[in-house]
Order: sequence, then C-alpha cells, then structure tokens
Amino acid sequence: MNANKNSSRRRQEGNKNFKKTSRKPSFKNKDSINKASKNKPEASKGIRLNKYISNSGICSRREADVFISAGSATVNGKVITEMGYKVQENDEVRFDGSLISPEAKRYVLLNKPKNYITTMDDDRGRRTVMDLVANASKERIYPVGRLDRNTTGVLMFTNDGELAKKLTHPKHKVQKLYHATLDKKLSMKDFHAIADGFELDGRHLVVDEISYIPNQSKREVGIKIHSGRNRIVRRIFEHFGYTVIKLDRVVFAGLTKKNLQRGHWRHLTQLEVSTLNML
Repeated sequence: MNANKNSSRRRQEGNKNFKKTSRKPSFKNKDSINKASKNKPEASKGIRLNKYISNSGICSRREADVFISAGSATVNGKVITEMGYKVQENDEVRFDGSLISPEAKRYVLLNKPKNYITTMDDDRGRRTVMDLVANASKERIYPVGRLDRNTTGVLMFTNDGELAKKLTHPKHKVQKLYHATLDKKLSMKDFHAIADGFELDGRHLVVDEISYIPNQSKREVGIKIHSGRNRIVRRIFEHFGYTVIKLDRVVFAGLTKKNLQRGHWRHLTQLEVSTLNML
C-alpha cells in the first residue's frame, strides 16, 4: 500500500513538472527575429569565373583556376585572382585581353535572297534575314555587316563579337567581291576612272579591283572592295551615271556561296573559322 501511494505521488509530481515545462513559447521577439533574417545577406547570384571561362571553351575549370590565379582574367577591366569570384549577367569578361562568352561560338553562312532586310527585327513587319537562319543555332547570332534589301549573296552570322568587330573594322581591310549588273554597258572611260580612284561624298575612294565578267556583256562587272560604307557599290556606279539592276556578293572575307543555294545556310568549318581569325 505504501509503495502504491509513493508511486501515485511521484506520477502527480511528474505531471505538475510536465505542465510547467510545456507552456507555449513566447513570441515577444518575433519582430526582431524577422528583422535579423531580412538583414541576412543573400547568396550572390551569377556564375563562377572558372565555370564562365570553361563554358567559353578555353579550358577546363581546374585549368581556369590556374589561369585566374596567374591574372589572366579580367572582369570589367579589373584583374580578378579571387577563387570563387562570381560573374554577373552584364559583366564584360576578358581572357588574355580577348572578350569571351560562356555561350558556344557559332558561325553561319547564308546565301541571302532578295527582299530580305539585314536587321534583327523590323517594326514594319518586313521579312528579315533572321527569319532565314532561325533554326541555325540555339544561341542568338547576329549578321556581320549588312546587305541591303535587294542585294543577294554571302552574309555571315555569329555570336563571336570579337571576330565580328574584326571583320567589319576598316583597318583590317576585309575584302568583298560583288557581281554587279548595270542598266547599260560600263564605258572604258568610267572603268578606268573607277579603277584609278575618285572623289565620292568628299572622300577619296579606291576600289581594290574592277573587271568585266568574262564572256558576258559589259553591263556585267566584278568589283572588289574593302570599304564598309553604306550601299557603297551602288553609290559608286550611281556617281558615274549607272543604275545597278542586280547586285550579288560573291565573296566575303574569303567565304563563298559555292554549293549553297539561295536562301540556304550552312555552318562554317573549323578551318574556315581559323582562317578568319588569322586575317
């Protein structure tokens, strides 16, 4: 009996203790807790620099770490040697001085038909060259230079900004060869005047080469230039009183439209890309 009484007493005391320790927690500091969580720094967004370099196709992540520590990478003009540094969306990243991108580089060649304008989009709803290369690459590519709406022929696209800049900058003198069909025969006098150089819009212009197309009428003329001025070929002949009926770019930076039907595109070969980079 005494044992049972002692056991009952201990259970009652235990229940009292349980009630004391099972009180609801106080929320007096709830606001301060929330404020502390708000002040907690968020994880930095972006992509790690070594991954950015690796995704650009330069080297592996492990090798990128070595190059980073050696000072080979810059972000927005500043040398970065910090491991784990994160590149943000609009940062300019260079490796050994060259601009790089984590996207795979794409190089596409189009044989442009008439009635397509060279622009990324058109607010008037006209057809653009981008419609023709829509399926050429999952990466966003851009036309290198321009061909006007009625000019046909070789047009290159890429997302390699450094190469595009190189191919369009006048100092690199990238050559383009055009086949022009005129409204009348080109006289020998005007032929030599164009070949010798002349003033156009207050600037001296010299073409690299001009010739009649073999076995064709003297209305058919080949002209090789490196100038990138707007509508330059048409303006050259207009200056001498001719109208260009047809204009076809046959060669651009050594690239031709051989075996490429009008309106079709192809990817450049690795050899072609390497050759362009050596220009």
